[in-house]
Amino acid sequence: MVIGIGGISNAGKSNLALQIKNYFSSKKVIILCQDDYVFPKDKIPVIRDHIDWECPESIDFSKYENAILERIKRWDIVIIEGIFAFHKESTNKLIDKKIFLTLDPRFFFMRKNSDLRWGKEPDWYIDHIWNSHIKHCKENKHDDALIIKADKDIDIKEVISFLHTNFVK
Repeated sequence: MVIGIGGISNAGKSNLALQIKNYFSSKKVIILCQDDYVFPKDKIPVIRDHIDWECPESIDFSKYENAILERIKRWDIVIIEGIFAFHKESTNKLIDKKIFLTLDPRFFFMRKNSDLRWGKEPDWYIDHIWNSHIKHCKENKHDDALIIKADKDIDIKEVISFLHTNFVK
């Protein structure tokens, strides 16, 4: 099974991936974080004085997809997560179950302003992250995804039920 988790920055994709992995502890489960497949900094577009991590051009999709294909051969469950998890149709064809996390703008800005992992980001860049998400995720189709408002704690029982529904493999 390949599980894809997409959504805006700070929505809880990594945390949800870990919860799913813990639930399926009796299986061989691996998480592939899309952040681990970005191009070198000098190959990523720049906006003002910042590297633009918020555009699909920042991801080495070929390397990412090859990693997914390789893991499918050796693992029972492969969880892929990232802001552009559903960006490429070729990757979407590998995904059995999709989960898309949404955030209300107010929660996004609150979470992003308190996220200091890379230092304090300027307000204009946080606005850019939101606008890039809206721009790039509108083109992704989420008809077959479980859509979760991640403004509050995610109901893992709902997620697990979705993962078990209509899954034949």
